[in-house]
Amino acid sequence: MNLTDEQRAFVEAIRDFAQRECGTREQRDALTDNGREPHNPEIYAKIAELGWLGAAIPEEYGGAGGSSVDLCLLCQEFARGEIPMGFFPVTMMSARPVELFGSDALKEEILPRIVAGTVYAIAMSEPEAGSDVGNLSCRAKRSNGGYVINGQKTWITGAHAADHILLVCRTSRTDNKHEGLTMISVPREVDGLEIRLIETMGSREVNDMFFTDCFVPAERVVGEVDRAWMQLMAGLNNERLIIAAQSLGMAERALEEVLAYVKERKQFGKTIGSFQTIAHRLADLATEIEATRQLVYGVAETVQANPNKMLPREASMAKLKATETAKRTALEGMQMMGGYGYATEYDMERHVRHTLVTTIYGGTSEIQREIISRSLGL
Repeated sequence: MNLTDEQRAFVEAIRDFAQRECGTREQRDALTDNGREPHNPEIYAKIAELGWLGAAIPEEYGGAGGSSVDLCLLCQEFARGEIPMGFFPVTMMSARPVELFGSDALKEEILPRIVAGTVYAIAMSEPEAGSDVGNLSCRAKRSNGGYVINGQKTWITGAHAADHILLVCRTSRTDNKHEGLTMISVPREVDGLEIRLIETMGSREVNDMFFTDCFVPAERVVGEVDRAWMQLMAGLNNERLIIAAQSLGMAERALEEVLAYVKERKQFGKTIGSFQTIAHRLADLATEIEATRQLVYGVAETVQANPNKMLPREASMAKLKATETAKRTALEGMQMMGGYGYATEYDMERHVRHTLVTTIYGGTSEIQREIISRSLGL
């Protein structure tokens, strides 16, 4: 991976920030309520002041107008440095449809605020529509110059902290379940919206959302009515690359921590890292992480060179490889650390909890394999 001098300086600046602001376990615990909160508003505001949140937002909306590679670098390094900006990835996933399909008014309203540090969320999943996104039933009906929304969304990351939610809902129904879906930007404080936090083994990040006669003006439709499916497909490169880069950073951090441990921990009179069983497992993990890096940034460069081309096969490969590698690294790290890997005194148990879910959200590993296998003609 060949970075420009500017990109290398960007990476070093993020690493310096991470070391200064959250380089110790004590700092991270204070910022995250002992690991229960994935997102710290004060840290996020500092990052916004540095201009990093706009790395991939167009310059006309206050961003830096950077590339897919720049966005991946930021997502990778915030995960590697354990910077508590957990709602940044979903904010950028939500920003992309607004950038691509939103009206000028919506772009001018939303994109500069994202650069300034507000959180945005996207609501797709429902109790009966997870991997099968086309099965959505949350309904928006035309009424008095707008839409009245009724229904439920679930597993919505960051909704409780978001300024707006990009809702994907059903506005009509045909024999084709992928038709009749529409994107609507819904202010979080709108009447008729209830958000309930879902407690998980990871942290406080996902929510149920209940819409009851929730009215939103028609001007808040993002793109074309009944065309959200194609709009979602156009954003998949971006979504899966963001998750892949974040997972790459998680894997790097887990490897760094287990390496530090095995170089210090002694059994049978010598450090456990000197035993071939441990050393070879770590060599395999390092190789997998390097292969993942080359894949993720190879896809990012392809997306950068072909911004209007859908790359479902390549994006799915990057997401699949990175998330499975992160999960494997954390689980093997815990195994090699023994009881200490399971103890909350060390960060490895957090890495396990946080990497497990990466293979589920944004399209499960099973769905990614299905997409890749179809590209092989199977």
